[in-house]
Amino acid sequence: MTSSSVATQPGSKPAGKQAPPYFRSKTLTAALAFLFGSIGLHRFYLYGIRDKYGWAHIVGIILGAFGYLLLKETERTSMLGWVLAFPGAISLLAAFLSAIVYGLRPDAKWDTQFNAHTGRNSRSGWTIIFVVIFSLLIGAFLLMTGLALTFQTYFESQIEAAKTLSQ
Repeated sequence: MTSSSVATQPGSKPAGKQAPPYFRSKTLTAALAFLFGSIGLHRFYLYGIRDKYGWAHIVGIILGAFGYLLLKETERTSMLGWVLAFPGAISLLAAFLSAIVYGLRPDAKWDTQFNAHTGRNSRSGWTIIFVVIFSLLIGAFLLMTGLALTFQTYFESQIEAAKTLSQ
């Protein structure tokens, strides 16, 4: 067989994405996404330290922290603060969504993707259900809070603009 025929076989993985031989727990992955997902810890656990999306979480949350501080200092009037806060919000919400997606994935599908070479099988219990519930609860709360603050700030700025035009 040539190397090109091996790469095109069904079920083979690209050379850059070889699965590590250690067992990866679905419950631990969802818990890491719930607790430390905004810094990409769940991505590093699954894919290793070279995962570009894990590093994107870190960059996003750092930019978001600077944006939040800028918005707090300027009482939500800084456009730069809103632009910087956006990647942080995306990183935070994506972490909660990841916890939900990982938690709801069937064990057989999880083992096929992440534990195919280990010989062990995942057995999810009630812990994963609570992680999913709390991820949904907190993630939805943060999303609704962010939307409410964004719309409130927008409409307040429109009212101020209308007041200046009417004078």
